Amino acid sequence: MRDKVILLVEDNPDDEDLALRAFQRSDVTNPVAVARDGIEALDYLHGTGVHAGRDTSQLPTVVLLDLNLPKIGGLDVLRRIRADERTRRLPVVVLTSSGEEKDIVQSYDLGANAYVRKPVDFNEFAQAAKTLGLFWLLVNEAPPKRDTL
Repeated sequence: MRDKVILLVEDNPDDEDLALRAFQRSDVTNPVAVARDGIEALDYLHGTGVHAGRDTSQLPTVVLLDLNLPKIGGLDVLRRIRADERTRRLPVVVLTSSGEEKDIVQSYDLGANAYVRKPVDFNEFAQAAKTLGLFWLLVNEAPPKRDTL
């Protein structure tokens, strides 16, 4: 399970720290790559910009995507992930504080695999992180890589 990377796309340093501490507390020991805006997230996935040269054959196991991001918003990041042949099957969980119905509907319309509201309470957040980690890293059966079909 340790070689399965989580990509956390989060611009708020407090929420980033909270997520990382929640994973640690929940014994989710997988490496977590952090992108702090939409451009950095896409650069990570495509091996461009600040992530030029990264081995893009090694995609994260799951992307935890905030919606309210600088530079490129989360919904646009999701749209671009689904539009690219290399990443269109990548599991994306929207992890956001927004409970707006339009955000939920748009996220699913754009291909989100799940939509999770960030709990405000740390213990609830830690439980949500544990549940997400166990499901996406241990239980979920990921699709085969495109080149293996």
